[in-house]
Amino acid sequence: MNTPSDEQLVAYLDDELDPDYRRRLDNAIADDPLLNLRAQWLSRSSLPFKNAYDELAQQAPLDRLQARLDAIPSPQKPGLSRRWFIGATAATLVAGGVLADRLLLGWQAQQSHNWRGLVGDYMALYVPQTLEHLPTDDVTQRAQLRSVDARLGLNLSAAALKLPGAEFKRAQMLEYDGVPIAQIVYLDAKHGPLALCVRRSNSGSQPLAHERRQGMNVVYWTEREHAWMLIGHDTAAGLEEKANLLRSRLAV
Repeated sequence: MNTPSDEQLVAYLDDELDPDYRRRLDNAIADDPLLNLRAQWLSRSSLPFKNAYDELAQQAPLDRLQARLDAIPSPQKPGLSRRWFIGATAATLVAGGVLADRLLLGWQAQQSHNWRGLVGDYMALYVPQTLEHLPTDDVTQRAQLRSVDARLGLNLSAAALKLPGAEFKRAQMLEYDGVPIAQIVYLDAKHGPLALCVRRSNSGSQPLAHERRQGMNVVYWTEREHAWMLIGHDTAAGLEEKANLLRSRLAV
């Protein structure tokens, strides 16, 4: 079957698919580890929808919006779900005009700032067994890195990405709300899964900074047109040492 979209996976999690397609998707999730990870990540989603909309709702012309919504035929109120929420929000935005523009801009800014949180949620699902049996031959790795280079305008090599005590296992492209994010995954012999992630950025060069996500340490920085982050269970100092090593090679 074709790779399902996030919307289809959300509908699957909300039990809103027809039985035949749901059975096929059950089989696909069971057979595809990456698809299984996507489904698990979406099922754990805890985006702050309520907080994001409460402030905007206080500024909205509610009487006018409600009058327009009341005029929209609705033979049957759907059950509350994430898909219903998205649909209802879209209708409100169409009625709101200027409110839609403000919400879109605010949402984009929030997602740009929160990409490290999304990566942290995704990495929290990884265990060593996720990576143990991946092919790591030179031909496969070069092909994976070419795919990353083409999407993000980089020039990566396996040699530049080597880290002491960690084996380079896979490079792949992820995408969230149309924003491509490259994930380069390692298996650290001592600390387990480790990932170097990168996306395009227009914020210029910024020095290394630290934070924690999902019980893991994160070191992040920006270099000209790209934002980078290194995330794993290594100590903050150990992770910074690895980040400095990568930064010195990748900046060349």
